[in-house]
Amino acid sequence: MVEDIKITTIGGGTGSSTILKGLKKYFKDITAIVTVADDGGSSGMLREDLGVIPPGDIRACLISLANTEKSMERLMNYRFKEGNLKGQNFGNLFLVAMADIYKDFVLGIEETSNILAITGKVLPVTLDNIKLFAELENGEVIEGESNITALSLKDENSSRIDRVFISPKFAKPLNEVVYEIYNSDVILIGPGSLYTSVIPNLLISEIGDALVNTKAKICFVLNVVNQSTETFNYKVIDHLNAIYKHCEGIKIDTIIVNNEKISDEINIKYKRKSASQLLLTDEEREYLKKLKIRVLEEKLVSKTSGYSRHNEDKLARLILENF
Repeated sequence: MVEDIKITTIGGGTGSSTILKGLKKYFKDITAIVTVADDGGSSGMLREDLGVIPPGDIRACLISLANTEKSMERLMNYRFKEGNLKGQNFGNLFLVAMADIYKDFVLGIEETSNILAITGKVLPVTLDNIKLFAELENGEVIEGESNITALSLKDENSSRIDRVFISPKFAKPLNEVVYEIYNSDVILIGPGSLYTSVIPNLLISEIGDALVNTKAKICFVLNVVNQSTETFNYKVIDHLNAIYKHCEGIKIDTIIVNNEKISDEINIKYKRKSASQLLLTDEEREYLKKLKIRVLEEKLVSKTSGYSRHNEDKLARLILENF
């Protein structure tokens, strides 16, 4: 366990929960900053019914950092199958209940963190009720995170995402989030859905300013594969340029890229849904060298998850060895 390195992750969804599972084995001081733009599924229902920030990604990160019995993890991930609660996730309901008991969502997260005995802490990027929009290259605007993730870029007539933006435009970040960014040693951006999990955090102006001005080392962790819904046929440089476009002035010191080719014979669900595997080209390596961005390449594919995800332990050890 490394006790003198302060690690902050920025993202949401499966990407954040995966990397956090690995980090907690080696680091003690971990802060997970989590997007709250989700408007689909159980989180979307609770957001619409109760006016709360969507708890799903926060719950997933709490579970990843938890040090409790497997039965508690199963309980927090349990989804009701029948009745009026059909489709609802128990952990999401638990978080919302804790927020109501303590009359404060952040305090509710803290108390849940204590119950789960988590390593580190989990913070929503904002408490404002933000909505995510995507403007496509053809000028069309898509409203809502769930509608953006439903885009299909495999159709020849479809248009790529040009940019994403939020409403309200000047959402206020959690003060503690800004503090953590300025006081971290290493900030890990990603992995996760580029436009719906990662970039929404950067759109909050004070967060962007903090990332530009922090003295922390900033590392961008690339996904294992592209998504047909958001990043169809993207290259590594396309991901990097999207970050620069939405957070002008950010200084990325390092990128982490998987270099293990996934066999076509391996039946991996995400690969079937995705446009292409994300591998670095020699041309991109030369370009990144000119930008003075350190590239860490390693075989990082999980062989046990059934999905094209990172091997959480290999990823965490790579971070441990290089920061």
